Amino acid sequence: MPLIIPQGVSDYFEMTHYTQEAGRLDIFLEEMNVIPEEFQKNKLISKGFFEPVTLQDFPIRGQQVYLHVKRRRWLNQDSNKVVSRNWELVAKGTRITQDFAAFLKGISGQPGS
Repeated sequence: MPLIIPQGVSDYFEMTHYTQEAGRLDIFLEEMNVIPEEFQKNKLISKGFFEPVTLQDFPIRGQQVYLHVKRRRWLNQDSNKVVSRNWELVAKGTRITQDFAAFLKGISGQPGS
């Protein structure tokens, strides 16, 4: 499904599964357990995911497309705070579009983001 997932997203997310019903395609993405660059010097432990968020994407062949995004969170053992990837930094250095990075940044109302 590389042509369906927004450019650069597969660098950070993996598709876990998809469902297809009449007129609708749902794609489920989970952030990979790869330590963010900005925390490489810290000791992080994966602590699961934030609540999934759904983004409506461009329709494909008459079907509505929804991306269900699960962002990962880590416990920074140095500071004892929960942290997540800084999507603003990612947008500057990768192929992820500014719009998708802004969406991910916008949903990160969680502490430590």
